[in-house]
Amino acid sequence: MSDVQAVSQLVEKHKRLKQEIAKVIIGQEAVVDQILLSVFSGGHALLVGVPGLAKTLMVNTISKALGLDFKRIQFTPDLMPSDILGSEILDDTRKFKFIKGPIFSNIVLADEINRTPPKTQAALLEAMQEKSVTVAGTNYQLSKPYFVLATQNPIEQEGTYPLPEAQLDRFMFSIKLDYPTFEEEVAVVKSTTGDTQETIQSLFTAQEIQDFQSLVRRVPVVDNVVEYAVRLVGKTRPNGATAPDLVKKYIDWGAGPRASQNLILAAKTHALLNGKHSPDIENVQAVAIGILRHRVLKNYKAEAEGITIESLIESLF
Repeated sequence: MSDVQAVSQLVEKHKRLKQEIAKVIIGQEAVVDQILLSVFSGGHALLVGVPGLAKTLMVNTISKALGLDFKRIQFTPDLMPSDILGSEILDDTRKFKFIKGPIFSNIVLADEINRTPPKTQAALLEAMQEKSVTVAGTNYQLSKPYFVLATQNPIEQEGTYPLPEAQLDRFMFSIKLDYPTFEEEVAVVKSTTGDTQETIQSLFTAQEIQDFQSLVRRVPVVDNVVEYAVRLVGKTRPNGATAPDLVKKYIDWGAGPRASQNLILAAKTHALLNGKHSPDIENVQAVAIGILRHRVLKNYKAEAEGITIESLIESLF
């Protein structure tokens, strides 16, 4: 199959995938779009939203529709790295045998990642970066495609360990979940309080998803789009030569080079899913907020004046 045929196949399958997910997940289209952008770009995503917005159901539904294995890890203050990675036990023959932890899955939902101490967070983040884990000196490869979706509750900060900036940077997207609209909530209540249950068809195989991830990598990008993305990221750095006054006034810390790489990767995927064979500046802008939101740090002035990070990023377009 040629790349051009593969693009039209991806567009068609993506459309069917969204219809399949919509059987269970009502509304939240922008959230589903960004999660799928992460999957096809081969990145990880951080979901930020209050409890009860169906984050687990959403990830479970998406993994079923993608035909992938799914495991959920509930992060708690007493969770140890071995609870995630797995551990060695003595079997009947008095030999050590490795029992795999829940991280050995295609999609891992790390629920409330900020509830667990840094040591356990670091174990997960190493697996995200290396796509492998090392236990007792032996290296184990994780199954591909591999995708971590972490959730964070933005309100309750009692007894939490906020993710450091360097670890936040490992997530391609930071996705904000809002409450549903009145109509959406009515539809949710109707569909979840009856006795009918939707069955989700799996539309992909793990190999197909990897092929589409390779296709994204092969998409050509013209120089002016790459330069636009790099300039946009450069503008977020308050000490940079191109930083506008707003950034100097309201931002403490800007995004690093990984943001530029992710902008181009996600823009390629965004272009493909919309049937284009190469991204343009509009595609970069369409993905910019989700990619820069967690990499740009506002200062206390911005907090005091109620300025959102989203409005600051949009002002840089």
